[in-house]
Amino acid sequence: MSLTLENVSREVDGVDYIRDANLTFEAGSFNVLLGRTLAGKTSLMRLMAGLDKPTAGRLLYNGQDVTGQPVQQRNISMIYQQFINYPNLTVYENIASPLRLAKMADSEIDRRVRETASMLQIEPLLKRYPLELSGGQQQRTAMARALVKDATLILFDEPLVNLDYKLREELRAELRALFRERQCIAVYATTEANEALALGGTTTLLHEGQVVQTGPVMDVYRAPVSTLAAELFSEPPMNMIRGRVTDTEVTFDEYSHHALTRELAQLAPGDYWFGIRPSHIGLVPAHNDDFEMSMEVALSDISGSETFMHVQNRHFEMVLQLMGVHQYHTGAPIKVYLPVDKLFVFDQSGSLVHTPSQTRSGGL
Repeated sequence: MSLTLENVSREVDGVDYIRDANLTFEAGSFNVLLGRTLAGKTSLMRLMAGLDKPTAGRLLYNGQDVTGQPVQQRNISMIYQQFINYPNLTVYENIASPLRLAKMADSEIDRRVRETASMLQIEPLLKRYPLELSGGQQQRTAMARALVKDATLILFDEPLVNLDYKLREELRAELRALFRERQCIAVYATTEANEALALGGTTTLLHEGQVVQTGPVMDVYRAPVSTLAAELFSEPPMNMIRGRVTDTEVTFDEYSHHALTRELAQLAPGDYWFGIRPSHIGLVPAHNDDFEMSMEVALSDISGSETFMHVQNRHFEMVLQLMGVHQYHTGAPIKVYLPVDKLFVFDQSGSLVHTPSQTRSGGL
């Protein structure tokens, strides 16, 4: 089975929710829609499900046009971030409810419910009611009800966002294992770049209703096609610094001058945007040719075992993601180091022109 969107758009009251989306999802695939709030992720999934109709374009299942087909005639399941369970039904009956609507035999219902509950590790909870469950158990129940149908298309609209970190990690691992065994199409929406990386599969970047880039998750992460794609697929967003290349040096805002290294020698003289992920900037040089910059601390935000340090000077500002606890006073002078082999380079229109060698060889 495959699902194809051909030039799909949706407009409501003169506002574009989705514009010219062209995507294909194959059977057995796990696909992540990554974008900020209001990027169009839910709108796109509602079109896939048949809950909304496109104002232009068409949707094809196995080559058959189903653009006008209502959701009731499609074998789909959708899981939302809210725990949507029937409070007056047991976990067993919540999971069984779509099968009972389909008038399936009791023996087959029992087999499917117990098999799905076992897969999601909630079999001991089948006699309980939703209000007797934890948040994670309620979400597993809602997921089980969606999965038990053997739907050909399963849509996840940020289903883990309301769970604590440990539960999210557990369910992500279970989702990856689950869809290795099924031949349905899974589409998962998230605002978090790290979640897309953890889930793997194919990633589609969305921004203001448009597809920015799509492809295998590591390909999109390692080679963002534009400054926008780079910022969307980086958490915190990738730092962007305006720079100029001459025959002999790289200059950042005519402030920081560095000898042109072999890594960047292929660049033609001109103006560029240089991008570097916050986790790649250091407080000590990693290599002899690292670019050293004098900055001052604007904010040092300690978050568990990491520190997010905001630094600035008169010309630009950056964010560093550092392992461990680093305490600096606001306004303190500091030197930071940018590894040349981790720099992305984009032209003035924002298109990628240089991918870091460390990225090409497998580093993140």
